[in-house]
Amino acid sequence: MAKNRIQFQKGLSFAEFHRQYGTEEQCRQALFQWRWPKGFQCPVCERSQFCVLFNGRYQCNACHRQTSLTSGTIMAGTKLPLTVWFLGIYLLTQSKNAISAMELSRQLGINYNSAWLLKHKVLQVMKERDDERPLDGPVQIDDAYWGGERHGGKRGRGAAGKTPFLAAVQCTDEGHPLRLRLTRVQGFSRTAIGSWAQKHLSPTCTIVSDGLPAFRDLARAGYLHCPVVTGGGPASVKNPQFLWVNTLLGNVKNAIHGTYHAVREKHLPRYLAEFCYRFNRRFQLQDLLPRFMYVALRTPPLPYRLAKLAENHG
Repeated sequence: MAKNRIQFQKGLSFAEFHRQYGTEEQCRQALFQWRWPKGFQCPVCERSQFCVLFNGRYQCNACHRQTSLTSGTIMAGTKLPLTVWFLGIYLLTQSKNAISAMELSRQLGINYNSAWLLKHKVLQVMKERDDERPLDGPVQIDDAYWGGERHGGKRGRGAAGKTPFLAAVQCTDEGHPLRLRLTRVQGFSRTAIGSWAQKHLSPTCTIVSDGLPAFRDLARAGYLHCPVVTGGGPASVKNPQFLWVNTLLGNVKNAIHGTYHAVREKHLPRYLAEFCYRFNRRFQLQDLLPRFMYVALRTPPLPYRLAKLAENHG
């Protein structure tokens, strides 16, 4: 049997990572290049002439505005060394499975709260980046829940303790999966699904879904929609028309259950985004760190207060 070239990618080895980003100065140089690929540009007057102050900040020679490598980015205000940030991002992007904040704190040698915030800032970058790119082409979608039945509670749809989310897989014309989107929603109403589709699906999509009534409005919204009544039960999961969406739903649930002791509902969108981000970029593992850092330097800051709130249904 031929090797799967995607699974057998070399990626970025730890030895190579350490060679490129093992010192604070190497990290600073890399950040400067990713933030200002064409040279320094003042965030106020856009002039290019600058000087470096004793505290490491950059001062514009024209307007005298001072800025740092991380100001205005997801890393703004950090007290952690850049080497810790780089190693944390390396671990979170290169690992096949997710890493909990507790394990991250041990690997990085920092306290749990710092590791938790670093991880959620990284996950926020992942989420915002994928939210910008709607799915296109043939798309399989399905409704799903995170969480299980509470003891003595209601079973099935509407049960307490279950968080609804939508799973969508963009496939090639040959049926191979390309990109994944997992999005928490307020419920499986026509309004919620219509709003989700407008944000996350290209108008030219060809959508395959089950017979959930709320999906019917996708055709009214102008999408080419092919509903398939599966009848429910274990047999419906084996329907070949939903092969990849069901496979990836199983994978993400196993990955989250196998890594985290618990996932709070308000933070679920970031954990889902973490799985999607790595899956969607599985073809180029070696370039994953530079690509991530380029986007992270253009993602607004996420203070601890907002990271803890995390009340978004995007």
